[in-house]
Amino acid sequence: MVFYTCGPNEAMVVSGFCRTPPVMIAGGRVFVLPCIQQIQRISLNTLTLNVKSEKVYTRHGVPISVTGIAQVKIQGQNKEMLAAACQMFLGKSENEVAHIALETLEGHQRAIMAHMTVEEIYKDRQKFSEQVFKVASSDLVNMGISVVSYTLKDIHDDQDYLHSLGKARTAQVQKDARIGEAIAKRDAGIKEAEAMQAKVSAQYVNEIEMAKAQRDFELKKATYDMEVNTRKAESEMAYQLQVAKTKQKIEEQKVQVQVVERTQQIQLQEQEISRKEKELEAMIKKPADAERFRLEKIAEAERMRLVTQAEAEAEVIRVKGEAEAYAVEVRAIADAEQMAKKAEAFQDYQDAAMVNMLLEKLPEVAEEITRPLMQTKKITMVSSGGSEVGASKITSEMLDILSRLPETVEKLTGISINQAGYKKPGRMS
Repeated sequence: MVFYTCGPNEAMVVSGFCRTPPVMIAGGRVFVLPCIQQIQRISLNTLTLNVKSEKVYTRHGVPISVTGIAQVKIQGQNKEMLAAACQMFLGKSENEVAHIALETLEGHQRAIMAHMTVEEIYKDRQKFSEQVFKVASSDLVNMGISVVSYTLKDIHDDQDYLHSLGKARTAQVQKDARIGEAIAKRDAGIKEAEAMQAKVSAQYVNEIEMAKAQRDFELKKATYDMEVNTRKAESEMAYQLQVAKTKQKIEEQKVQVQVVERTQQIQLQEQEISRKEKELEAMIKKPADAERFRLEKIAEAERMRLVTQAEAEAEVIRVKGEAEAYAVEVRAIADAEQMAKKAEAFQDYQDAAMVNMLLEKLPEVAEEITRPLMQTKKITMVSSGGSEVGASKITSEMLDILSRLPETVEKLTGISINQAGYKKPGRMS
């Protein structure tokens, strides 16, 4: 078995054993069994044909010669056309195939020349080429050959018929040229006069437009000057107004700073009041609690002593039958004494408790008193002449109100906060 290949510009035909019908491969490969199978090649190259038709009589009997250029090739992609080409040209060379195609094209070219006039062929070469291409393609396709292109290259004759046609056409062209030149000169003179008239009119119109433009310029300039002066005056007024607003804002900021300072002073005063409250709490409440606790323990110890003593005496006189009754009586007496001491201790502690309670509520009272001032956004002060005016006056009045709180509390409760801080709780009479 032998392996054969071919390029894209040729085709292989394998016939023989197991190859019925023959196998056609265009631009590929195939295995061939020697001796029992045969391989043949056919060219698929494009062929250029120079189709000449000498002294062919046209429809009006005028002999002319025509030369055309045609491109043809065996179509390898179409299996039917390739099969037809193999039947027609297998074993033939490219020259033989080109000769057959050339004779066919030349015959069709002559037939079409005979059905057309010289003028039609000369003036409409595209139509002639299309007819030759169409007729030749329909005939050559049956041979497996496709016409790639056809172009009319040259037309000539021996009777100077074409030259005579050229002379007549040349004379007509020259005549048309002279007439056109005269018309052109006439039109040029007319156009020149019209141009001159248009030039003068345009000049006058231009001068009028320039005068109008100058007038409009002066009017607009006066309007712009008035607007500029107005804007300048508005700008100066706006500047003065902005200066006034800025001064007002500065004054407002100063007032805000003073308010903030007074607020900070009030906060410092509140902190001082809180500190004093804690100090009073440490001086009154805690010692009072300690004293009360001490008295309770003393009373409890005394009760336990009496109970123990009563129990001991009851043990001694138990033999007399009165120990239990006596012990009960002694316990009752001890409990009564303890309750009396507790009552006295709580009586002494009550004042301190009330004082402590009042001190706890004093920050809330001070807050309620200063709340209207904290919510006030603007304060207007009027002086009668000799008194001080300003934030210091407000602060002094607020401190005066706070300093009167102990006197007010004493009138309401009967307890003096100033003296209660130095009273020793738990003093028993």
